[in-house]
Amino acid sequence: MLAAAIPVLWGVTTGPLLRGVVAQNFATSVICLVMLLLAQGYGRPSYTDLALVLAVLGPVGTLVYARLLAEEDDKVPPQSRPATILTVTATVPVVIASCVAAGPGRAAVKVALVGLLLIAGNMTASQTLSGAYREPGEDRHG
Repeated sequence: MLAAAIPVLWGVTTGPLLRGVVAQNFATSVICLVMLLLAQGYGRPSYTDLALVLAVLGPVGTLVYARLLAEEDDKVPPQSRPATILTVTATVPVVIASCVAAGPGRAAVKVALVGLLLIAGNMTASQTLSGAYREPGEDRHG
């Protein structure tokens, strides 16, 4: 978790606001994956519930910020694609391992749902953030 905190802190503290939003979305995804691993490692199903809540609220928060920042004139578009690819690449093995460790049943379904929400939320947020950037003088409504 500390290794992921360094690029997140760098993204939040430097550059345009949209880069900070990308970093926030990435941090939410990392925390969700860590919660899934901790849930299996310590045998605490409540950590899976926390990961589920974060998987829903994280991308929603990113979409809200992207909407609020859509009028900002940032000179550099956010680079959300690498963070999305990294998140999806990390989510698949963590979710598969957590589902196997949880065994068949409701817990495995919950873990799989967290994984699907993380992937779908990150892909949606990435597309939205890419669309929130506009060239100076470009009309965004057509």
